[in-house]
Amino acid sequence: MTETGTDFPKTPTNPTTETTETTETTEPTETTETSANTAAAAPPPERASPPPHPGRTLALTSAATAVALMTYTAPLVTLPDTAAALHTPLSAQAWLINGTPLGLAALLLVAGSLADDYGRRRLFVSGTLALGITTVLGAFASTTWLFTLARIAQGAASAALLASSLGLLVHAFPTPAGRLRATGVWGAFVSGGIAVGPVLVGAIPDWRLAYGVLGAAALVVAGLGARALSESRSPRQGRPDFAGALTFGPALVALVAALTLGRDGWLRAPVGLLLAATVLLGALFVVLERRAATPMIDLSLLRRPLFLASSAGGLFTGLSVIGLFSFLPTVLQRALGLSPMDTALLSLIWAGLAFAVALQARRIAHRVSPRHQLAVGFALHAVGVLTMLGAVGAGSWARLLPGLVLAGVGSGLLNAALPLLAVESVPAARAAMGSGAQQTFRYIGSCAGVALTIAIATSAGSPGAGTDVALWVSAGLAVVAAVLVATLRERH
Repeated sequence: MTETGTDFPKTPTNPTTETTETTETTEPTETTETSANTAAAAPPPERASPPPHPGRTLALTSAATAVALMTYTAPLVTLPDTAAALHTPLSAQAWLINGTPLGLAALLLVAGSLADDYGRRRLFVSGTLALGITTVLGAFASTTWLFTLARIAQGAASAALLASSLGLLVHAFPTPAGRLRATGVWGAFVSGGIAVGPVLVGAIPDWRLAYGVLGAAALVVAGLGARALSESRSPRQGRPDFAGALTFGPALVALVAALTLGRDGWLRAPVGLLLAATVLLGALFVVLERRAATPMIDLSLLRRPLFLASSAGGLFTGLSVIGLFSFLPTVLQRALGLSPMDTALLSLIWAGLAFAVALQARRIAHRVSPRHQLAVGFALHAVGVLTMLGAVGAGSWARLLPGLVLAGVGSGLLNAALPLLAVESVPAARAAMGSGAQQTFRYIGSCAGVALTIAIATSAGSPGAGTDVALWVSAGLAVVAAVLVATLRERH
């Protein structure tokens, strides 16, 4: 059975798309095709890979994803200790959190496009190896900027492995049922990494040692992936879209930097210059993509409602969910006097439930579409965070529990639906690009959400009042997202 007949059970495709999808092959066929093209149009030939092993592919991509998310969440419970060790002022502490999403946002779409064209295993193994090395280097950082640079590099490495993971899974699971199960498990391990990361880091007495452990874990997964995974790519004739990469990446770096610096004043000259650079580079990127023979992203996808729902879902997950829960542990430690381990255990209620729900969400997939799962997930998050109002001001962590449960269920639905929608909204041959696009919006949103949450929580007269305002904003953004994704339906 070809992939064409199974990629879009709910979305019509055009003949050109179908032809592209059916050409996706394992390495032996790609080597044959390479000989028919110019050397500049394709990567150098390499030894043939065996057919993909679905179980090993799912295990390794899920493990690498979990490690990447554990590294991403590590500063959430260690921020006070890390800031003290690095002598980081309060105004610069957003960089300790936003370094990784900056690297992620800048390179996810680029990495996804490169993975589809030049080898998903190649990008996956390289990204996982780089994640291990940069995480270990972060453990030895002695200043705020060295640590931030290590975090940005971790984000860039995570972009390569996260974007290529879904491409590997789509190739290993060509049927709709298999793809549903695989993306559900992969989405669950996103939550699993978020759940386990703070607990692991909180259990290790020194934050530097914790980074060393996470770096070693990434190196182990990289070694296993190099031996066990099969190469795959989507053969397209033409040169890589270097011009698009060189404009899109810097545009996002400028945007994320502006969002992070904006908390100290949006009218300052550096913020204005960064935003202007974002607009100019973004406009140039659109012009280049319209003219490119093999664009990094097909701009016609922006007319596809499912792709817009995937992108909007990623953006608002970052703004509303990640933005709030990235800073909440620090608020709990400073306002309620909780230890890093106590904070991690509270976070585990939210993230652990998200893991369990995402793992089981496939059981309702035949009754509830991914788009509607997103809407329900955002609605549950909104209700959950509103039940937390007043808890910090009252000094009661117990009042947070009902909201953490509801928000955890909502996050589980989001993490299960987002990867499935990302690969369903694009041709199967461009699965890694679709994953990269959706996650790019997710981490742009998280950078903006973290900066917004920190600005709100620290600008009010008391931690309780600031946290309540941040909760209201998070709930409002989630309601907007629920309405938006619910109305973006595919036209037939």
